[in-house]
Amino acid sequence: MKYFNYVKDGAPRLGFFSDGRWLEAETPSGAAVCTDDLITGAVSADSVRPGSELPPGFKFAPAVAAPDKILCAGLNYRDHAEETGGTVPERPVIFAKLSSCIAACGEDIPKPPAVRCLDYEAELVVVVGKNAYNVTEEEAGSCIFGYACGNDLSARDAQFLSNQWFLGKSLPGFSPLGPLLVTKDEIDVSSLAISCRLNGVTVQDSNTSNMIFSPEQLLAFTSKYVALRPGDLIYTGTPAGVILGKPKGTRVWMKAGDTVTVEIEGLGKLTNRFV
Repeated sequence: MKYFNYVKDGAPRLGFFSDGRWLEAETPSGAAVCTDDLITGAVSADSVRPGSELPPGFKFAPAVAAPDKILCAGLNYRDHAEETGGTVPERPVIFAKLSSCIAACGEDIPKPPAVRCLDYEAELVVVVGKNAYNVTEEEAGSCIFGYACGNDLSARDAQFLSNQWFLGKSLPGFSPLGPLLVTKDEIDVSSLAISCRLNGVTVQDSNTSNMIFSPEQLLAFTSKYVALRPGDLIYTGTPAGVILGKPKGTRVWMKAGDTVTVEIEGLGKLTNRFV
Protein backbone atom coordinates (compact mmCIF):
# COMPACT_ATOMS: atom_id res chain seq x y z
CA MET A 1 0.00 0.00 0.00
CA LYS A 2 0.89 3.64 -0.39
CA TYR A 3 0.08 5.53 2.77
CA PHE A 4 0.62 9.13 3.85
CA ASN A 5 -0.17 11.38 6.78
CA TYR A 6 -2.03 14.64 6.48
CA VAL A 7 -2.97 17.28 9.04
CA LYS A 8 -6.51 17.43 10.42
CA ASP A 9 -7.52 19.33 13.55
CA GLY A 10 -3.83 19.92 14.27
CA ALA A 11 -2.92 16.21 14.34
CA PRO A 12 -1.63 13.67 11.78
CA ARG A 13 -4.26 11.52 10.08
CA LEU A 14 -3.84 8.48 7.86
CA GLY A 15 -4.48 8.60 4.13
CA PHE A 16 -4.18 6.35 1.08
CA PHE A 17 -2.62 7.33 -2.24
CA SER A 18 -4.30 5.43 -5.07
CA ASP A 19 -4.59 6.08 -8.82
CA GLY A 20 -3.21 9.58 -8.37
CA ARG A 21 -5.76 10.47 -5.69
CA TRP A 22 -5.16 11.45 -2.08
CA LEU A 23 -7.81 9.70 0.00
CA GLU A 24 -8.83 9.83 3.64
CA ALA A 25 -8.67 6.59 5.63
CA GLU A 26 -11.76 5.25 7.34
CA THR A 27 -11.95 2.95 10.36
CA PRO A 28 -15.01 1.00 11.55
CA SER A 29 -15.07 2.91 14.84
CA GLY A 30 -14.28 6.26 13.30
CA ALA A 31 -11.10 6.46 15.37
CA ALA A 32 -8.40 8.87 14.21
CA VAL A 33 -5.24 6.98 13.19
CA CYS A 34 -1.99 7.71 11.38
CA THR A 35 0.82 5.67 9.84
CA ASP A 36 2.48 5.31 13.24
CA ASP A 37 -0.49 3.25 14.44
CA LEU A 38 -0.12 0.85 11.51
CA ILE A 39 3.64 0.54 11.95
CA THR A 40 3.43 -0.25 15.66
CA GLY A 41 0.51 -2.62 15.22
CA ALA A 42 -1.82 -0.49 17.35
CA VAL A 43 -4.22 -0.63 14.40
CA SER A 44 -4.53 -3.49 11.92
CA ALA A 45 -4.09 -2.58 8.26
CA ASP A 46 -7.16 -4.71 7.53
CA SER A 47 -9.28 -2.42 9.68
CA VAL A 48 -8.68 0.72 7.60
CA ARG A 49 -9.83 1.41 4.07
CA PRO A 50 -9.76 4.30 1.60
CA GLY A 51 -12.45 6.90 2.00
CA SER A 52 -13.28 10.24 0.42
CA GLU A 53 -10.83 12.24 -1.67
CA LEU A 54 -9.15 15.05 0.22
CA PRO A 55 -9.87 18.60 -0.92
CA PRO A 56 -7.12 20.60 -2.65
CA GLY A 57 -4.78 22.45 -0.35
CA PHE A 58 -4.54 19.88 2.42
CA LYS A 59 -1.26 19.79 4.35
CA PHE A 60 0.98 16.77 4.67
CA ALA A 61 2.31 15.58 8.01
CA PRO A 62 5.60 13.65 8.08
CA ALA A 63 5.19 10.14 6.61
CA VAL A 64 6.08 8.86 10.10
CA ALA A 65 4.77 11.40 12.56
CA ALA A 66 6.77 10.57 15.69
CA PRO A 67 9.78 8.29 15.16
CA ASP A 68 11.59 7.23 18.30
CA LYS A 69 14.99 7.35 16.56
CA ILE A 70 16.42 8.74 13.34
CA LEU A 71 19.63 6.96 12.31
CA CYS A 72 21.62 7.76 9.20
CA ALA A 73 24.28 6.12 7.06
CA GLY A 74 27.10 8.37 5.93
CA LEU A 75 29.20 7.88 2.79
CA ASN A 76 27.01 5.03 1.52
CA TYR A 77 27.50 5.88 -2.17
CA ARG A 78 31.03 5.45 -3.50
CA ASP A 79 30.87 8.60 -5.65
CA HIS A 80 29.68 10.70 -2.70
CA ALA A 81 32.48 9.41 -0.48
CA GLU A 82 35.00 10.31 -3.17
CA GLU A 83 33.58 13.77 -3.94
CA THR A 84 33.73 14.83 -0.29
CA GLY A 85 37.28 13.59 0.18
CA GLY A 86 36.30 10.64 2.35
CA THR A 87 37.35 7.05 1.98
CA VAL A 88 34.93 4.33 0.95
CA PRO A 89 33.97 2.71 4.28
CA GLU A 90 34.60 -0.94 5.04
CA ARG A 91 31.59 -0.95 7.36
CA PRO A 92 28.57 1.36 7.63
CA VAL A 93 29.15 4.83 9.06
CA ILE A 94 26.19 5.47 11.36
CA PHE A 95 25.18 8.72 13.04
CA ALA A 96 21.96 9.98 14.62
CA LYS A 97 19.62 12.92 14.23
CA LEU A 98 17.12 14.11 16.80
CA SER A 99 13.61 12.86 16.16
CA SER A 100 12.39 16.40 16.89
CA CYS A 101 13.81 17.58 13.55
CA ILE A 102 11.29 15.55 11.49
CA ALA A 103 9.44 17.64 8.86
CA ALA A 104 6.69 17.12 6.32
CA CYS A 105 6.56 17.47 2.56
CA GLY A 106 5.66 21.08 1.82
CA GLU A 107 6.80 22.32 5.22
CA ASP A 108 8.99 25.43 5.26
CA ILE A 109 12.37 24.90 6.94
CA PRO A 110 13.73 27.84 8.95
CA LYS A 111 17.22 28.92 7.97
CA PRO A 112 19.28 28.53 11.16
CA PRO A 113 20.66 31.95 12.17
CA ALA A 114 23.90 30.44 13.48
CA VAL A 115 24.93 28.72 10.22
CA ARG A 116 25.35 29.58 6.56
CA CYS A 117 26.57 26.39 4.80
CA LEU A 118 23.24 24.67 4.08
CA ASP A 119 23.30 21.52 1.96
CA TYR A 120 20.81 18.95 0.60
CA GLU A 121 21.10 15.16 0.60
CA ALA A 122 18.51 13.07 -1.28
CA GLU A 123 18.04 9.74 0.49
CA LEU A 124 15.99 6.57 0.53
CA VAL A 125 14.62 6.06 4.05
CA VAL A 126 13.92 2.70 5.69
CA VAL A 127 10.99 2.61 8.10
CA VAL A 128 11.49 -0.10 10.75
CA GLY A 129 8.39 -2.23 11.28
CA LYS A 130 9.23 -4.41 14.29
CA ASN A 131 11.58 -4.65 17.24
CA ALA A 132 15.03 -5.52 15.96
CA TYR A 133 18.09 -6.14 18.09
CA ASN A 134 21.11 -8.13 16.89
CA VAL A 135 19.27 -9.46 13.84
CA THR A 136 21.04 -11.05 10.88
CA GLU A 137 21.05 -9.65 7.38
CA GLU A 138 18.70 -12.48 6.38
CA GLU A 139 16.29 -11.50 9.16
CA ALA A 140 16.53 -7.77 8.48
CA GLY A 141 14.10 -7.76 5.56
CA SER A 142 11.27 -8.95 7.77
CA CYS A 143 11.95 -6.02 10.12
CA ILE A 144 11.25 -3.40 7.44
CA PHE A 145 7.75 -1.89 7.21
CA GLY A 146 8.37 0.25 4.16
CA TYR A 147 10.23 3.12 2.52
CA ALA A 148 9.98 6.87 1.98
CA CYS A 149 11.83 9.80 0.45
CA GLY A 150 14.04 11.73 2.84
CA ASN A 151 16.35 14.73 2.80
CA ASP A 152 19.28 14.61 5.22
CA LEU A 153 19.63 18.38 5.36
CA SER A 154 23.03 19.42 6.64
CA ALA A 155 24.58 22.59 8.02
CA ARG A 156 28.15 21.87 6.97
CA ASP A 157 29.82 24.60 9.05
CA ALA A 158 28.16 23.17 12.18
CA GLN A 159 28.68 19.55 11.10
CA PHE A 160 32.46 19.85 11.26
CA LEU A 161 32.78 21.87 14.45
CA SER A 162 33.87 18.57 15.99
CA ASN A 163 34.40 14.99 14.86
CA GLN A 164 30.73 14.32 15.70
CA TRP A 165 28.34 15.36 12.92
CA PHE A 166 25.38 15.81 15.28
CA LEU A 167 25.19 19.63 15.49
CA GLY A 168 25.00 20.07 11.72
CA LYS A 169 22.35 17.42 11.27
CA SER A 170 19.71 17.98 13.96
CA LEU A 171 18.53 21.54 13.49
CA PRO A 172 14.76 22.18 13.40
CA GLY A 173 13.17 20.71 10.28
CA PHE A 174 16.37 19.02 9.07
CA SER A 175 14.75 15.60 8.48
CA PRO A 176 12.00 16.05 5.88
CA LEU A 177 10.19 12.76 5.21
CA GLY A 178 7.47 11.81 2.73
CA PRO A 179 5.06 12.44 1.30
CA LEU A 180 4.45 8.70 0.87
CA LEU A 181 5.18 5.69 3.03
CA VAL A 182 5.20 2.71 0.67
CA THR A 183 5.06 -0.77 2.19
CA LYS A 184 7.91 -3.13 1.35
CA ASP A 185 5.63 -5.55 -0.54
CA GLU A 186 4.74 -2.72 -2.93
CA ILE A 187 8.23 -1.82 -4.15
CA ASP A 188 11.70 -3.21 -4.84
CA VAL A 189 14.19 -0.57 -3.73
CA SER A 190 17.29 -2.30 -5.07
CA SER A 191 17.31 -0.22 -8.27
CA LEU A 192 15.34 3.02 -8.15
CA ALA A 193 16.14 6.36 -9.75
CA ILE A 194 16.95 8.95 -7.07
CA SER A 195 17.41 12.65 -7.72
CA CYS A 196 17.44 16.08 -6.14
CA ARG A 197 16.49 19.41 -7.70
CA LEU A 198 17.43 22.79 -6.29
CA ASN A 199 15.18 25.59 -7.56
CA GLY A 200 14.21 23.33 -10.46
CA VAL A 201 17.79 22.44 -11.46
CA THR A 202 18.87 18.80 -11.12
CA VAL A 203 21.83 18.61 -8.74
CA GLN A 204 21.80 14.88 -7.88
CA ASP A 205 20.92 12.09 -10.31
CA SER A 206 21.70 8.49 -9.40
CA ASN A 207 20.21 5.09 -8.59
CA THR A 208 19.80 3.20 -5.32
CA SER A 209 21.68 0.30 -6.92
CA ASN A 210 24.81 2.37 -6.33
CA MET A 211 24.54 2.12 -2.54
CA ILE A 212 27.50 0.38 -0.91
CA PHE A 213 25.43 -1.19 1.87
CA SER A 214 21.85 -2.30 1.22
CA PRO A 215 18.94 -1.40 3.51
CA GLU A 216 19.08 -4.92 4.98
CA GLN A 217 22.81 -4.64 5.65
CA LEU A 218 22.36 -1.24 7.30
CA LEU A 219 19.54 -2.45 9.52
CA ALA A 220 21.37 -5.62 10.55
CA PHE A 221 24.61 -3.76 11.30
CA THR A 222 22.86 -1.02 13.28
CA SER A 223 20.85 -3.57 15.26
CA LYS A 224 24.05 -5.08 16.62
CA TYR A 225 24.41 -1.98 18.77
CA VAL A 226 21.02 -0.22 18.85
CA ALA A 227 17.67 -1.76 19.79
CA LEU A 228 15.44 -0.66 16.91
CA ARG A 229 11.73 -0.10 17.42
CA PRO A 230 8.74 0.14 15.06
CA GLY A 231 8.71 3.57 13.46
CA ASP A 232 12.45 4.15 13.72
CA LEU A 233 13.99 5.60 10.56
CA ILE A 234 17.22 4.75 8.77
CA TYR A 235 18.35 7.32 6.19
CA THR A 236 20.46 5.23 3.82
CA GLY A 237 22.93 7.79 2.45
CA THR A 238 23.12 10.17 -0.48
CA PRO A 239 24.72 9.99 -3.94
CA ALA A 240 27.16 12.47 -5.45
CA GLY A 241 26.18 16.03 -6.25
CA VAL A 242 26.00 17.70 -2.84
CA ILE A 243 27.30 21.24 -2.46
CA LEU A 244 30.08 20.07 -0.12
CA GLY A 245 31.46 17.95 -2.96
CA LYS A 246 32.14 20.95 -5.18
CA PRO A 247 35.57 22.63 -5.20
CA LYS A 248 36.12 25.31 -2.59
CA GLY A 249 35.40 28.71 -4.04
CA THR A 250 32.59 27.38 -6.23
CA ARG A 251 30.19 26.29 -3.51
CA VAL A 252 26.92 28.21 -3.47
CA TRP A 253 25.14 27.19 -0.28
CA MET A 254 21.37 27.10 0.04
CA LYS A 255 19.69 30.23 1.34
CA ALA A 256 16.29 31.48 2.40
CA GLY A 257 13.91 31.27 -0.54
CA ASP A 258 15.52 28.17 -2.06
CA THR A 259 13.31 25.16 -2.80
CA VAL A 260 14.67 21.62 -2.83
CA THR A 261 12.88 18.52 -4.17
CA VAL A 262 13.90 14.91 -3.59
CA GLU A 263 12.37 12.39 -5.96
CA ILE A 264 12.68 8.60 -5.78
CA GLU A 265 11.07 6.36 -8.35
CA GLY A 266 7.82 4.94 -6.95
CA LEU A 267 8.05 6.97 -3.73
CA GLY A 268 6.99 10.39 -4.95
CA LYS A 269 8.43 13.86 -4.58
CA LEU A 270 9.46 15.53 -1.32
CA THR A 271 9.61 19.32 -1.58
CA ASN A 272 10.64 21.88 1.06
CA ARG A 273 11.61 25.53 1.05
CA PHE A 274 14.07 27.38 3.26
CA VAL A 275 12.68 30.52 4.87
